[in-house]
Amino acid sequence: MAEPDEFRTIRRRLTEKLGAAVDNKSRARLLSLRAVVSRILGELDDALADGRLALTYAEATGELRRTAVAQARLAHVLRWRGEFVEADRLFAEANSTELPERLRAVLHEHAGRSCYDQGRLMEACHHFERALDLRGTEDPELQARIRLSLDAVAERVAETGFGPYPRTREEVLESDRPPAPARDGDLWGFAGPDGDMVIAAEYAEAQPFRDGLAWVRRPETERWSLVDRTGATVLEPSYPVVRSFSDGLAWVSDGGDAGWVAIDATGEVVVPHGFADVRPFRRGVAVVRRDGWGAVDRNGRIVVPTRHHGFVTVLADGRYVDGFTEEGLAVVDVAGRRGVVNRAGKVLVPPTHPALVIHPVAFLVGDGTGRWGALDRRGEPLIEPVHRDRDEVVAEIERLLVDTSPVL
Repeated sequence: MAEPDEFRTIRRRLTEKLGAAVDNKSRARLLSLRAVVSRILGELDDALADGRLALTYAEATGELRRTAVAQARLAHVLRWRGEFVEADRLFAEANSTELPERLRAVLHEHAGRSCYDQGRLMEACHHFERALDLRGTEDPELQARIRLSLDAVAERVAETGFGPYPRTREEVLESDRPPAPARDGDLWGFAGPDGDMVIAAEYAEAQPFRDGLAWVRRPETERWSLVDRTGATVLEPSYPVVRSFSDGLAWVSDGGDAGWVAIDATGEVVVPHGFADVRPFRRGVAVVRRDGWGAVDRNGRIVVPTRHHGFVTVLADGRYVDGFTEEGLAVVDVAGRRGVVNRAGKVLVPPTHPALVIHPVAFLVGDGTGRWGALDRRGEPLIEPVHRDRDEVVAEIERLLVDTSPVL
């Protein structure tokens, strides 16, 4: 460990660089690093201020990985301050399944340490186990750290027991679970977490709550009404075909081709174009189909032209995403060739590749003959397509990553 004077020198240099940094990426990185240094020096008020500001700049970049690192570094400061509720929430928010496994493992490790500090030892073990599941066989240093952590857990369990039962992710995030559709006889209502009916069963059909609102259909009509979580009617029977709210908007239709429009919670039509098929809004953008597939924003502006044959977004772990990823990337198909667009409509990778998969820090591309390579996030060549499968490319990307302990 470096001496305090060395850390103060590092902090002074970071401050000097901050004076010249003008873009959000640089300021997010430098501020979060300065927060790390201040935390190590024990100057937790300064670390907290830098950590919060770093997160603001990171969120402004729209980059998932950068935001997750800033969240984790801020959470680490909060943990040292004993502010565990916010620290645990930030660790949970940061740990997206779209992140690199190396970063996700570190996030679980530090979330586990936070649980250990609170005496939540069973929950700590769950986090440590998840970290090993993600990276244990490939990361001897992680294995060694987790082994030490588990030894500490074992000693403490012998003295105090395992502590409280593990929380769910929703409990850590302090998410309030809405009532769920429940049947009583021939009709539907809504039940609370304990199973008791909180909205009377008087509907022929009921959809789950989204954004605090749920569509319900009374037996005497084919049109759907909108209710809030108290059961009060927000919109009288309006449309025969509806989809759940997301991002404050819902797609509805009077039926027929090209009939989908988006409304807000007051029933006002916000996106009036009328599309043949639609997907939910996510972070202000929805995938839609007219002549072809494209995307529209909340103001009804076409941000991705509707000329693609499909959205075929696949992640490196094999999961399919219906539209855009959390950081706003989508794989589009044009005549069997794949490319990448972002939610602003910018083409990052032209649709020229037989196969394309989104990796947390790159794009994996196949040449159609079974060989795989990678492009960087600007669409420039990163790894030549000479590898036999995607796993080999992912392993090569892991070797290229320089921040082996991004949180610290």
